[in-house]
Amino acid sequence: MPQPPARFQVIYDTDPGVDDAMALYYALAHPEIDVVGVTTTFGNVSVAQAAENALYLLAIAGHGHIPVTQGVAAPLGKPGEDPPAHIHGADGLGNLAHREAHALRLDARSSAQFIVDIARKQPGEITVVAVGPLGNLALALAIEPQLPQLLRAVVIMGGTVVEPGNVSPVAEANIWNDPHAADRVVSAGFALTMVGLDVTHQVILPVTLFKQLAAHHRHIATDTLHHAVAFYANFYSDLYPHVAAIHGCFGHDVLAFVALTDPQLFQTETGALRVATDGLAQGQTMLKRKSIPYPQTGWEVAPATVCMQVQAASCRQTIEDVFMRNWLSL
Repeated sequence: MPQPPARFQVIYDTDPGVDDAMALYYALAHPEIDVVGVTTTFGNVSVAQAAENALYLLAIAGHGHIPVTQGVAAPLGKPGEDPPAHIHGADGLGNLAHREAHALRLDARSSAQFIVDIARKQPGEITVVAVGPLGNLALALAIEPQLPQLLRAVVIMGGTVVEPGNVSPVAEANIWNDPHAADRVVSAGFALTMVGLDVTHQVILPVTLFKQLAAHHRHIATDTLHHAVAFYANFYSDLYPHVAAIHGCFGHDVLAFVALTDPQLFQTETGALRVATDGLAQGQTMLKRKSIPYPQTGWEVAPATVCMQVQAASCRQTIEDVFMRNWLSL
């Protein structure tokens, strides 16, 4: 990735989602990140629910000045799937018993148009951190083919190279949900970093951390996050014995922001990256790891940076340190 600026100007493209909420609050708490907009997509929930969750999370955290847009509602090239309510809850936030009223409203622009507008307004300054299906970025590319030159960087949470997939033996959920959009994005020429299951499955965050955060801040935002993470951790603890041992969850989406601000915690590989769009391998992220002259066409794309290993203990400590900062107002 390019050398970091004094502060990162970030458009957060998301489908909140428990780990999306965790990542949003991490970004708001981080002293080097300015969230200039939140663009939403289908994925963990419907796009309408994702947009409402983004508005709600910002409202209760006191960041209602950040614009939120609603984006793509379905995959670009295959039938959609029902959202995984058993993982994130029917509402995406662990089935909250109550929501505070708020007055925030959506920006009228589509998420794709918002990305293009901000990139044109601040060329070379904006990083898109995308932690859901990639339809918004794919549509933004269709509006503005020069988007890879206008954006400073793109960081995606999605995909996997070596680690088995979580929706098929080879596919990670965000990429599998919209493989056609993903392949357009990873092959478009962005300065792109992929933070996938190869590293996110190495970082387990215990529910006790979020209980401590809630007790430390005594704020509705951290209470909400604690509730959501506890629901999310139940799913992962039922599925993975080593996660159940600490009653936690994988730090999927938040690692995209850690990779942005603390790249030294990751070991990476660089190469051409493509996505399989059909068949049993649908959604597989394929990294060209060797300089072999393969007979197939399609590998003549700009290289991406892929996170392959992470210093898990240091990553967990970084996440805790950022969350413990005084970033919330009563």
